[in-house]
Amino acid sequence: MNLPLEGVRVVEFAHMVMGPSCGLALADLGAEVIKVEPLEGDNTRRLEAAGAGFFPVFNRNKKSLAVDLAHPQGKSLVLRLLDSADVLTENFRPGALDRLGFSYDVLEKRNPRLVYCSLKGFLKGPYEHRPALDEVTQMMGGLAYMTGLPDRPLRAGSSVVDIMGGTFAALGILAALRCRERTGRGQQVTSALFESTAYLVAQHMAQYELTGEAPPPMSVKRPAWGVYDIFATAGGGRLFIGVVTDTQWEVFCREFSEQALADDSRLRTNALRVKARDWLIPRLGEVFLRYGQAELTKKLEAIGLPFAPIAKPWDLLEDPHLVASGGLLETRVGEKTIRVPALPLELGGKRLGKRSDPPRLGEHGRELLAALGCTPGEIDGLLERRVVAFPG
Repeated sequence: MNLPLEGVRVVEFAHMVMGPSCGLALADLGAEVIKVEPLEGDNTRRLEAAGAGFFPVFNRNKKSLAVDLAHPQGKSLVLRLLDSADVLTENFRPGALDRLGFSYDVLEKRNPRLVYCSLKGFLKGPYEHRPALDEVTQMMGGLAYMTGLPDRPLRAGSSVVDIMGGTFAALGILAALRCRERTGRGQQVTSALFESTAYLVAQHMAQYELTGEAPPPMSVKRPAWGVYDIFATAGGGRLFIGVVTDTQWEVFCREFSEQALADDSRLRTNALRVKARDWLIPRLGEVFLRYGQAELTKKLEAIGLPFAPIAKPWDLLEDPHLVASGGLLETRVGEKTIRVPALPLELGGKRLGKRSDPPRLGEHGRELLAALGCTPGEIDGLLERRVVAFPG
């Protein structure tokens, strides 16, 4: 398929999750994303345990150029590469890229069409000088409080703020490219972890403003809906089941032959059902225990009520919906082939696929340097002087 960002060149100075997740979105949409790495490579190439999935998940469809930016020749090569770029992305500490000679002020003069995107901990303000991590901003932004117990904040079980910040960065880049079509000039774009966290907890902030009551953490919070819980089924399985409208309540009572509940004036509206949760939820638990998990799943799907099995992340590797819809992409990592999720989009009714596996360190160096006009002898000389590195 023709991808919407074909012909857009992105030079990515990014590591960990936030920056690479932005580059992944652009790459999957068809951009040529060139990952500029230090000679030793992005640190996520070497992470293990909880970090083992970072590099393979967020770096497909990219090229790799391993270069020493502190070396004058390395800096010169990358400046020439940026002369041909549409977008630069970076998520280093504030000022780090500036000190290497790659500030927006410098590059804007060389390439006025460049969209320069920084992914940071904070937007402009008193905190902008601080380094940040996903977990730092989850803690200070209230997300960890809303996730954990009242006296024990707990980060969400994914790099959700990093990914959110990367997604907003990609959105900002697309907006800047659209502006460039009209003006002919690029601009600076910045996204940030802290402000992304604030956006994620905005509903709780607004609730406090409107009601004057501090919402408790989700772990102990009374839901906004009367039926919004995990229920046991016969044989030991569990399902989350939601009945979130009065129409759905009517459907539930009819299809589960619970006329007594349908006629109970204490349950006529969702607001009344919320007040009745103390006795209603145990009563519904008795209803659902009449069914095994598979039988109850089939029934709920047939009558159109919201439900979900209680899955673990690795269960999704065999999820029939993801498997059938092309939602998992085979990805080569060293000697292994693994499956990772595709971008959660359809364009023209089709999922966005994998064009190339995550690159080996410096895999595209010779190709990129040759395109900049370097001769084979010059490239060999750069390699000998450790200005660049290629795969062994």
